[in-house]
Amino acid sequence: MSFSEWIPEQVISDRDGVPAMIEVFRRDTSEKKVNLSPGIYCDDDAKTWVLPAVKKAREILLADPNFSHDVLPQLGYPEFVSVARQITFGDTLNARAIASIQTIAGTGANQFFARLVSDTLRPATVWLSDPSWENHTKIWAHVNANIQQRWYPYYCYDTSTLDIEGMISTLKDQAETGDVLILQACAHNPTGLDPSREQWRRIAEVCEEKKLFPLLDSAYQGFATGDADNDAWAIRHFTTCANGKIEFAVAQSFSKNFGLYGERLGALHVVVGNRGIADKVEDMLKKISRAEITSSPGFGAKVVATIVQTPGLKEQWQRDMKTMSSRLRNMRQRLYDELTKRGTPGNWGHIVTDIGMFSMTGLSPVKVAILRDSFHVYLMPTGRLAFTGLTEGTVEYVADSIHRVASL
Repeated sequence: MSFSEWIPEQVISDRDGVPAMIEVFRRDTSEKKVNLSPGIYCDDDAKTWVLPAVKKAREILLADPNFSHDVLPQLGYPEFVSVARQITFGDTLNARAIASIQTIAGTGANQFFARLVSDTLRPATVWLSDPSWENHTKIWAHVNANIQQRWYPYYCYDTSTLDIEGMISTLKDQAETGDVLILQACAHNPTGLDPSREQWRRIAEVCEEKKLFPLLDSAYQGFATGDADNDAWAIRHFTTCANGKIEFAVAQSFSKNFGLYGERLGALHVVVGNRGIADKVEDMLKKISRAEITSSPGFGAKVVATIVQTPGLKEQWQRDMKTMSSRLRNMRQRLYDELTKRGTPGNWGHIVTDIGMFSMTGLSPVKVAILRDSFHVYLMPTGRLAFTGLTEGTVEYVADSIHRVASL
């Protein structure tokens, strides 16, 4: 028996995904190239930024003569799991029973959740925002292709606004009891559009009414506005609303808000009805973890725990988040000003009101390809632009390139 007998002639590859785009960018020899495709925060020299709080925590850990690389417990480094829960739930932490496990970044948290509900709740459908993070569909198809993936309206492409009425009506009319609903807690990827607090209340009411199981994907907490508590409002509302009756989960990433992209650090939290259920969920998660990774990496977890548990470092981290979020807001304003000055065709006002790393440009895949091939400016094929790679030194060139392509 040979692989040649089983592998299709045409293997579907992820040519348009972020990792593939990063590789294409690396091979580009142009001095003008600008990478606005990945969600990796860079400083104004277009270099991946190491947070000062992270640098100091590393020094503390490596100076400890008792530091070791021993294997972690199956649920993760206990001090990390504890601070991850504190960051996520804040003063609502003790309001509910929560099962938590350390994961391989936010992707691992999403994958563990999909595996958990596929094995237990067995939902017929998972609902995704239109559009959504590209990996959501891939994770669910990989875990269980028999779970139907459906899209709820989210982004109005004509007006670059949130289609909250379309979202609510679709879920009310078409979602069924036990369906999974994927939400993003803040700084929606790829649109940069978030519901208001009143709109979040309406979404929670639909989840309660239809008995849906929501997953709040929290990849940008603290990074979005510079305030971790503000960015966690939706999660904490779900924790306490409806008298604590809504069961839900949170997939948490530490790649953005701590800049620990290569450490692949995340957590999954499952909020349930009582401690007995939470214990059973943790047993299920340990079973999944054992089969897939056995245990999570330790160094990044120890970095985060050290920062959050050390008052001076925690304060530095809070300043670091403000530094990142404020630079992104500045780059949004700078690009808007340059595009407006040139009279660039398209709707650009939303890029200064969107939040977080991303906005949709409205450029077609054909124009995105022209932008890449002729001007060496890299966006995702969907037209998503990541402000993380934009700098004072490149913003005018990027604006001029977008203007020339949008005017075709």
